[in-house]
Amino acid sequence: MKLLVTGGAGFIGSAVVRLAVARGYEVVNLDALTYAACLENVAEVADSPAYTFEQADIRDRAALDRIFAAHAPDAVMHLAAESHVDRSIDGPGTFIETNITGTYHLLEAARSFWTQAGKPAGFRFHHISTDEVFGSLGETGQFTETTPYDPRSPYSASKAASDHLVRAWHETYGLPIVMTNCSNNYGPYHFPEKLIPVVILNALAGQPIPVYGKGENVRDWLYVEDHADALLCVLEKGTVGRSYNIGGENEARNIDLVRTICRILEEKRPKNSPYEDQITFVTDRPGHDLRYAIDPSRIATELGWRPSVTLEEGLEKTVQWYLDNEDWWRALQDRDGVGRRLGARA
Repeated sequence: MKLLVTGGAGFIGSAVVRLAVARGYEVVNLDALTYAACLENVAEVADSPAYTFEQADIRDRAALDRIFAAHAPDAVMHLAAESHVDRSIDGPGTFIETNITGTYHLLEAARSFWTQAGKPAGFRFHHISTDEVFGSLGETGQFTETTPYDPRSPYSASKAASDHLVRAWHETYGLPIVMTNCSNNYGPYHFPEKLIPVVILNALAGQPIPVYGKGENVRDWLYVEDHADALLCVLEKGTVGRSYNIGGENEARNIDLVRTICRILEEKRPKNSPYEDQITFVTDRPGHDLRYAIDPSRIATELGWRPSVTLEEGLEKTVQWYLDNEDWWRALQDRDGVGRRLGARA
């Protein structure tokens, strides 16, 4: 099977690319190489005859048509997106253009290719989304695939809109789609503006470790390589037109997550003072959802998939990866927005 993976030089997309090539897929990686993309993320497969890179923007319909015609993929895995909530607060326009307009152009290019190819039954358009489209939970409950959408940030609103477009293209035009909504990802190659890499890198640099509000926001953490495995599982076995929630079954408060990382660092790279002394509570971001939690029953029951990495194991692996790959993250320190507070303008 030949996959067209959009956003394959990003954090989650590169994990999909690496795993898919390892499993024998042919992979075409389509990426615009914006600020959060990094071709080093897929360096281990770059010389494989099963891997091809195409630099293009999903908003560029002519480029999309050319790439579909040149490579004739059997499936599309759509991961290209602007994904940082804080950046969406500061500049929502880019999120509207990429996540909504870009998804529209990709859907139309895929539909045109699929139609011209005679509508092959095996073709799939797999749209990868987030649990943030469902809004915020209280202290109890979990998101299911039928939870009403209630996005609270420009980012989650743009992803919700893209989800609706994908469903509409299935219902109206018959495009064979599958959809997934995942919980918070973490792991190797995570761009250093998100919570876990910020904690690790600030701790190592002796800088304040920023924690929004009181650190009581709860997230379900999904190790990125588990997520890539789940995405290929849905692509291979998921029912056309159906959506699947993918969770890590690892809920944690932000403050507890941060303290766990500090403890792991104490073991791996001890210093004179405790890393926890660097924790600094900062003004919360506007519209910060209290809690996300996913009910993963559908993907477990229908497709037989469950996560394999616990939060403790995944954090240990992640911290070790950052300790071992300083050249990778050092090269990203000068990119736009890295190392400064975003999302406070509201």
